[in-house]
Amino acid sequence: MEREETVGADGFLHCSICGEAVEREINMPFQDGPDGQRKRVRCVCRCQREEKEAYEARIRFEEEQRTIDNLRQLSLMDASLKGARFANYKVTEENRRAYGIAKRYVENFNQMFSEGQGILFWGNVGTGKSYTAAAIANELLEQMQSVIMTSFIKLLDEMSGFEKKDDCGYIIKLNQAKLLIVDDLGAERGTDFSLEKVYDIIDSRHRTGKPIILTTNQEISQMKSCEDIRYSRIYDRIFKMCYPVKMDGMSWRKRDAAKRFAEMKNLLEG
Repeated sequence: MEREETVGADGFLHCSICGEAVEREINMPFQDGPDGQRKRVRCVCRCQREEKEAYEARIRFEEEQRTIDNLRQLSLMDASLKGARFANYKVTEENRRAYGIAKRYVENFNQMFSEGQGILFWGNVGTGKSYTAAAIANELLEQMQSVIMTSFIKLLDEMSGFEKKDDCGYIIKLNQAKLLIVDDLGAERGTDFSLEKVYDIIDSRHRTGKPIILTTNQEISQMKSCEDIRYSRIYDRIFKMCYPVKMDGMSWRKRDAAKRFAEMKNLLEG
């Protein structure tokens, strides 16, 4: 319906859609004499206000989507993890505790951030550590929180050709994110160069007071009893910053393989 303006019983123009006046009188005390005079001016009716609010909401939504897309592009998250969400999480008896902790971390992220509190997801290969960390990342990105998720292998590959000053700039860029999530601690090569960079990345989060979430296939007992100073100083930083959460259960890849085997057996052998 096209909006028109018609004169109402009060002598003012009204909107044909919502019925509200689109003009009113105001006092002009300093115009034409000491007592001033009243002047008729335009005003906005309800449907015009609603149109403006809808337009501004659409602009805000588009800006938020651009911000989320930019944050995602900063991340080196694997394509397989970009769809990780709590709504898609396969909760089992083995991972129920980790799932609950991850959800509460997102729900209380402002407090986690202010306290610089991170998480260390540890356990056997394929138990859902990376998916759980990615679900945290994606849920927070949807809330317009700045998150970068990557892996130590990818970080070290990118940093391998840098000079020392470039390393500092790269780490500063990583620390612009409120939360840094790094997958596969321990999968990097155990060279002096690699371990120095891993320490620099973790220590920089500690010094800036910003949280980090890590995943590892290593056992906590091995990390705590490590006598190699190159590793132990890394682990000391991690245990100061991260709450350890064990991921139990059978590997999801083994579960899927067993399921496919059973399906093929029924199909081929009857």
